[in-house]
Amino acid sequence: MKSRLLLLLLITAQLSFGQEDLFGLIDARDSSENRLSDDLLPERMLFTQKILWGEKGLMRKTGIAPLSREQRVKELQWRKSMLTVHQAIGYLTLAGMIAQGVIGGELYNGNYDLKDTHETLGNVVTASYFTGAALSLFSPPPLISARKEGISGARAHKWLATVHLSAMIATQYYKERDKSLHRAAAYTAVGAFATATLVLRLD
Repeated sequence: MKSRLLLLLLITAQLSFGQEDLFGLIDARDSSENRLSDDLLPERMLFTQKILWGEKGLMRKTGIAPLSREQRVKELQWRKSMLTVHQAIGYLTLAGMIAQGVIGGELYNGNYDLKDTHETLGNVVTASYFTGAALSLFSPPPLISARKEGISGARAHKWLATVHLSAMIATQYYKERDKSLHRAAAYTAVGAFATATLVLRLD
């Protein structure tokens, strides 16, 4: 009962943040065509964005998305849609992670009837996690790269993403190799992922 109440409170708190926090990561000029500058791409991009959306990226070379003012307006709209889905999947993934933690605890206490449920839910959580990550990593870049001094919610979110991504990979790697390390990696992933969703409130 306590675990269900905790899950409900966490989800409710996250949903109350709304889309405003997510779009705080996107420059306010992203959705305004009449503010587009002559510089169509930001100075800094993620590597995953650059290989797709950079001046010489795959989307440009193949002609699927030629670099132009009109195309960039479309891309900024795509970006917002992709990050909205990324956020929604993040909430579902967090809920699944918490459920996995509860079920995993029962397994470690000897309730092996939940083994199949734990494995099935684990596969679902893994799929949703990496789907959400891909939507963020491969979304079109913003118009400009805003840089803030000191620690911000967006910056902490990115740092924590490195932690929970590494922990998720370790969780999968040690799943059949070392149960103790698997468990430690899983709890690290959950903690870092939950914190990453909360720190956006700093902005």
